[in-house]
Amino acid sequence: MQFRVLGPLEVIRDGTPVELRGTKQRGTLGFLLLQANRVVPTSWLLNALWPDDNAPTTARKILQNAVYGLRGVLFSSPDSASGAATLLTRPPGYMMRVAPEQVDLHLFHQWVAQGREKRAQGAPAEAAVLLRDALDLWRGSALADLVEAGIEWPELASLQNTRLDVMEDYFDAQLDCGRHHAVLAELETMVAAEPLRERSCGQLMLALYRCGRQADALSVFSRVRSLLIENLGLEPGHGLQQLQRAILTQDPLLSLDAGPVVAAPPRAETVRDLTVPAPKADEETVHTGPVRTGLSLVETGRAPVRAETRAPAREDVVVQDVQDTAMQRRPVGVMSVRTQLPPSLGDGSGGVDDLMDAAATVVREQVERHGGMVTASMGSVSQALFGLDGPGDGGADQAVLAALAIRDALDGSGGSGPGAVPLSVHAAVMTGEVLLRYSGKGDAPAAVGAVLDESRSLLADVPAGQVLASDAVRRATENTVAYRRGQARPSEWFAVGRRTTLREVGQEPDTGYELDLLCGLVKRSRDRAIPHMVTVLGESGAGKSHLLREFGRRLDARAGRGTVLAGATPATPTEHPLKAQAQILAAHCGIRPGDDPQSVRSALTDQVRFLFPSGRRARWILSCLEPLLGPQDDAASAGVPVSKTLAAWRDFFQEVAQHRPVVLCIDDLHRADTGVLDIVENLAESAGPVPLFVVASAGPELLLRRPSWGGGKSQATIVTLGRTEETTTGGLLAEFLRSAAPERMPSISGGRAV
Repeated sequence: MQFRVLGPLEVIRDGTPVELRGTKQRGTLGFLLLQANRVVPTSWLLNALWPDDNAPTTARKILQNAVYGLRGVLFSSPDSASGAATLLTRPPGYMMRVAPEQVDLHLFHQWVAQGREKRAQGAPAEAAVLLRDALDLWRGSALADLVEAGIEWPELASLQNTRLDVMEDYFDAQLDCGRHHAVLAELETMVAAEPLRERSCGQLMLALYRCGRQADALSVFSRVRSLLIENLGLEPGHGLQQLQRAILTQDPLLSLDAGPVVAAPPRAETVRDLTVPAPKADEETVHTGPVRTGLSLVETGRAPVRAETRAPAREDVVVQDVQDTAMQRRPVGVMSVRTQLPPSLGDGSGGVDDLMDAAATVVREQVERHGGMVTASMGSVSQALFGLDGPGDGGADQAVLAALAIRDALDGSGGSGPGAVPLSVHAAVMTGEVLLRYSGKGDAPAAVGAVLDESRSLLADVPAGQVLASDAVRRATENTVAYRRGQARPSEWFAVGRRTTLREVGQEPDTGYELDLLCGLVKRSRDRAIPHMVTVLGESGAGKSHLLREFGRRLDARAGRGTVLAGATPATPTEHPLKAQAQILAAHCGIRPGDDPQSVRSALTDQVRFLFPSGRRARWILSCLEPLLGPQDDAASAGVPVSKTLAAWRDFFQEVAQHRPVVLCIDDLHRADTGVLDIVENLAESAGPVPLFVVASAGPELLLRRPSWGGGKSQATIVTLGRTEETTTGGLLAEFLRSAAPERMPSISGGRAV
């Protein structure tokens, strides 16, 4: 029996096609063949057959019927007794056990690997034959019949990219053999269909040049450069640019007599290969895919060099030409702020320079604390963008709140007396669309857009100590910020301050600035992959739980459901001591109260097997965490020590953070057992460089139990809620200068620097 997935799905028995009925039956078989000899969880199959959470309530029953039908159709003949191909039930799903040579996908990968090995050994003619045979296995798009029925699996896109990569390997082998005329037509067809693949464009340029068509070769470069700039804002890679220069100078290294040209890799986005060859029928482990060899024009900064000898391909190294620049059009919030001194102080004294430098530092810190980024700063004017990495809502709330925080921290225009700082703050906030160009990881993007100039021009109309907002900003933030209408123009609005949130009875404590601090720290943890723990301390009624709730709501609004995983420490001895850890684990696995034990186990098993490929490690984690999600009586009688459960819980979420940012919230931590405190206190410190953010609320009793809580840890912060003392703007800025540069701090008195 032969299984063909490189084209419409076909099953051939004794030269005769086997009839498969229904899209669900064909889809089940196709997905299992893509993962041949691997256990495929039932949840994966359900998501493949019913994407976007559209599965009916009877989905599992439909899947079981499809499997039953496949077993009856495929394995009812006498030859099925030999065990050549079998559809097995293996927890947590199914496995298609089949001899690799019976699946055309495996033959494709096998012949490709052999062809690449031959080319690496300096035998391009033999490599071309093997690669051609592999490409001839394709009868159209992979699982074309399922694609026509609406199936869109990432594995199929990966297979198509692999096919294109192999075609480029084949062209390289043919060019090495001097058969540029033979592949010219195929290259032109491929470049027309995939105009942004630089490797095949370079191959076409080289083939045209060797055919004596130098002008056409340069025309190909011009076309691909125009497409890259217009569609992506990118210049061609260094390898393609070097090839163009070599053609312009008619470099002799491009000729056949000079030997083959060492090749350069395609861009990183075309290198990924998610589909891997099937393991042997008696194996159930996961194998990695074949490693590409046969790169196209090395990025050396010089003209292409001759490959006098070929070194064997190294399977542990894959060279990638990564483009560090990218452009993106995005709605953002734009804040422009001017920190201005009176003209009488503009005498160029060092004290004034220190004051302005300290003010600029305060501006930058407040912007970053509110989730923004300063993208331009000149003299006394700074400009910042907000909403660069949120859900696309423009970041108006953060921009206005940052402007208010800067005004409250720095503005002294209305002050008098010996402690007043003669510094005025003018701020303007707008929203609009800008074009962002990122030049490198971690660098501020260069921004272009009319809204940037409009925001700066508004500063001339802003009185000292005021934050001017456009009408669009006011409408987007009126639930968060209080405004008053301007007198000069009806469309002018001035931000007065943050609105407070009222309970049905009484008023919640104002924790706005602490909330902004938490959001800034979680953004830092996510962007820089730095684990961090924040402990919020306060007496009962200080607003600790309210702060955690608002923090969760804000993050969920920005990044979607499931961003924050929260749990509450038990309030009575009768509750399970690991109640908070159980709630957090259940939230991560998507387990709801009332779910049956089989569904709970299945959800937990899927997550554990995904995070821990090692069977032994996965079994240990699963055995320790299962009692945590069961009924309390079952958990107590499971015989698993609490210390082991906590250790497994810690390892689980530290591993989750390796794959995506994680935010854990634990309320009333001061009530927790000693073992829980030990785990939570060191959770971030022991996680390594991952975006794991832990925030816990606690009463002052925590410091009585653990006086050194958080002390001496670089990745820990303690925030205390309580009554705050008023600090004058002059005192705040002077204190900042004293701590930042005590040897250069000016004395400021009576509005004049001494």
